[in-house]
Amino acid sequence: MKSPFLEIRDRIFENSVGFVIYDKFPVNKGHCLIIPKREYADYFESTEEEIEGLNKLLFQTKDFIKKKYNPDGFNVGINSGKDAGQTVFHMHIHLIPRYKNDVNNPRGGIRNVIPGKGDY
Repeated sequence: MKSPFLEIRDRIFENSVGFVIYDKFPVNKGHCLIIPKREYADYFESTEEEIEGLNKLLFQTKDFIKKKYNPDGFNVGINSGKDAGQTVFHMHIHLIPRYKNDVNNPRGGIRNVIPGKGDY
């Protein structure tokens, strides 16, 4: 199956290993995906070159979102495997801007992917 990400041409940033797009189903305003050009499912299959290039895009995108949307924080996440919630098996990194009061209690952040584990 061909990755749906490769068909998207409205790219915010791009370098030799990857590109950035807005998430089609954003969690918050400015939610972006950082995606490698090579199609593979698992972050842990990334080469050192890909990790370096994707990380540069991640920081570039953070600066862009900060200037354009002025969020109060960020979540960075990767779903790695079906049981971790991955639904598109072309590895991608979520950069989710967070805003004051976007949830009642943000404590625990990504720990809340498993109900009851974020409040510690």
